[in-house]
Amino acid sequence: MIRDNELRIISADGEQLGVMDAKSAQKLAMESGLDLVKISPNAKPPVCKIMDFGKYKFELAKREKENRKNQKVINIKEVQLSPSIDTNDFNTKAKQAMKFLKSGDKVRVKVRFRGRELSHSEIGKTLLDRFAETVKEFGNVEKPAKLEGRNMIMFIAPASQQ
Repeated sequence: MIRDNELRIISADGEQLGVMDAKSAQKLAMESGLDLVKISPNAKPPVCKIMDFGKYKFELAKREKENRKNQKVINIKEVQLSPSIDTNDFNTKAKQAMKFLKSGDKVRVKVRFRGRELSHSEIGKTLLDRFAETVKEFGNVEKPAKLEGRNMIMFIAPASQQ
């Protein structure tokens, strides 16, 4: 499959064998019972290594699987409030947010304004500040309250993450 005339060859144990033509490099690989794999096709001359290609692919897949296993997926959960929320409803929403933060998820707290409520956006700001104060044991404010259209949004990240 390698169509280049001259190749820089590296042996299976990492030793430089120098520049040689493709046929002799292929012959060298066959004698050792391994494959000739092009590692760096853009180099002048292209670099090829003599290796077991099946073993190389297996180790690459194994490394990728290990990296995926170590990743932590962070979900964003949302809690919606309204400016006229009652105390018990507020506490219920705060408990729900605390549960999300304990499980390691970020929380988007959203205050939705309807009609003329938008002219009193300071009520939403104080509500979000009170919410952040309530859940501060489990999470820290990542992005402070910001008005976006008819919604005021704040992000809270789990305390262990920051």
